[in-house]
Amino acid sequence: MTTTTSDLPVVVIGAGPAGLAAAAHLVERGLAPLVLEAGPAAAAAVREWGHVRLFSTWAELTDPAAEKLLAPTGWTRPDPATYPSGGEWAERYLQPLADVLGDRVRVDAIVTGVSRAGRDRVVDADRANQPFVVHFTTTDGEERVFARAVIDASGTWTTPSPAGADGLPALGEKAAADRVSYRVPDLTDPAVRARHAGRRTAVIGSGASAFTALATLADLAEDEPGTRAVWILRRGLSGSTFGGGEADQLPARGALGLAAKAAVDNGYADAVTGFRTEAVERDGEGRLVLTSEDGRRLDPVDEVVVLTGLRPDLSFLSELRLGLDERLQAPTGLAPLIDPNQHSCGTVYPHGHRELSHPEPGVYLVGMKSYGRAPTFLAMTGYEQVRSVTAAIAGDLESADRVELTLPETGVCGGAGLFDDPAADEQADAGGCCSPTPTPASVLVRIGVGAPVGTGAEKAPEGGCCGS
Repeated sequence: MTTTTSDLPVVVIGAGPAGLAAAAHLVERGLAPLVLEAGPAAAAAVREWGHVRLFSTWAELTDPAAEKLLAPTGWTRPDPATYPSGGEWAERYLQPLADVLGDRVRVDAIVTGVSRAGRDRVVDADRANQPFVVHFTTTDGEERVFARAVIDASGTWTTPSPAGADGLPALGEKAAADRVSYRVPDLTDPAVRARHAGRRTAVIGSGASAFTALATLADLAEDEPGTRAVWILRRGLSGSTFGGGEADQLPARGALGLAAKAAVDNGYADAVTGFRTEAVERDGEGRLVLTSEDGRRLDPVDEVVVLTGLRPDLSFLSELRLGLDERLQAPTGLAPLIDPNQHSCGTVYPHGHRELSHPEPGVYLVGMKSYGRAPTFLAMTGYEQVRSVTAAIAGDLESADRVELTLPETGVCGGAGLFDDPAADEQADAGGCCSPTPTPASVLVRIGVGAPVGTGAEKAPEGGCCGS
């Protein structure tokens, strides 16, 4: 077909923080957005973790173009120094933004495929002149829409990583689905609280979500005797295990790690290190037994909370020519800037449309999805991404190339990829950044009060990249 693309909308997949901000920037530039949200309401994914408090303040959670769009409605930004929960973020900012965008946001619209009109991914002929075609389903059936560009801001929430250390579900993990979850427990829900109160829960993971889960379970243990957590780590313990602490330039993020440390220090949780989950079995009472690649079996637990990260769903983009890093599944221009196998201190360099571009012109992955499997994404990153991308779509390359965002450092040197490598721990211990002290693999450690000499988490040294 020969449809002129300039009059077509820009399709934005996902009505989360990045997707709605993209729509606001498009409106500001006089372009027509069409936001397709799979959930029943805007910010559907955010609402699912609405009980979790963010470690970013309101000042870092609203987009300037969105604020301009909201201003005529009488909306005012909440106290910029306070930390909202996910639910508050959705209700006080994201939903009002979706409301002001009106019928440019469609909910219950599940995107099933994106391609070039009349061209599968193999065909070169006149490809760049064809509009994009987006197929999606609604409660009324199948639909399609043509677009001048596509911004995929669908995030990674619906595709959590499994417990298996090889990236695949551990043997028996799916069969144990009735006792396995992939979210931070919401203890305000009586049914969820009952699953953990007075019971033994394994938490698998080493990031902010795992810290939050451990702190949450520790709070429950203070009220419900017999509540215990077992923290499963694939790596050893070091000075960076609990995050950047006071060195983190986002204080609330640093405090999460300190809260997790307190959970272990106070005896509410035990840490099992060097444990790479291979199988999940049931004992005679239906409880779960985790086994590792080296054959160790842990004592039975009642529940398993898997918080090993998230990954992008790329299935509906299979007819597009994407340039993705073979490890992170992030755009090839962005991946070197965020690769946890390479980077220390949590620094992410400024980036915009050029780093987010693909061999298929006019399609962009933004927000959480742009990071693929990499951790430590911040809302302000997504806002700067969509500002640059929408400027590029509008043809304003001067603005699109002017990327000036500086992100706060985590105070942690190294990432998940580094810390999964015992040799990296040894190299760091020999004088690398932060010099974490590795704990011998395959041990259960009680940190803090009553801990044997040599098993305590060491504080990151002053100076260097972690002390800056």
